[in-house]
Amino acid sequence: MTLRRIASVIGLPAENVAEYERLHAEVWPEVLARISASNVTTYSIFRHGDLLFSYLEYVGDDYEADMAAMAADPATQRWWAICEPLQRPVADRAPGDWWKQLPEVFHAADSDPTLERQRSDV
Repeated sequence: MTLRRIASVIGLPAENVAEYERLHAEVWPEVLARISASNVTTYSIFRHGDLLFSYLEYVGDDYEADMAAMAADPATQRWWAICEPLQRPVADRAPGDWWKQLPEVFHAADSDPTLERQRSDV
């Protein structure tokens, strides 16, 4: 089992911001349980203007199977049916994707000895 970090973006028109944020202030427990059952240990969504940025950490052994299980979950399907009409996919996303996955260009981990040395110097 290895950690996989995934970042994605999608549009959110200004007229949908309040409703989207209201929904995400009270995510359904069944949806949260399915996220965890699909081996996602960290999941965050940030907003900058009309763009949403999501970040998740996956710790399972079969990402595609775990995401398929999430997509097949009835509660998650109902949640997506409410959230997706509020979103606007970006034009250059991969065929079949709703959110556009982003390449990772940098990562610093706590286990990096350089970071540990810098923290101890402060």
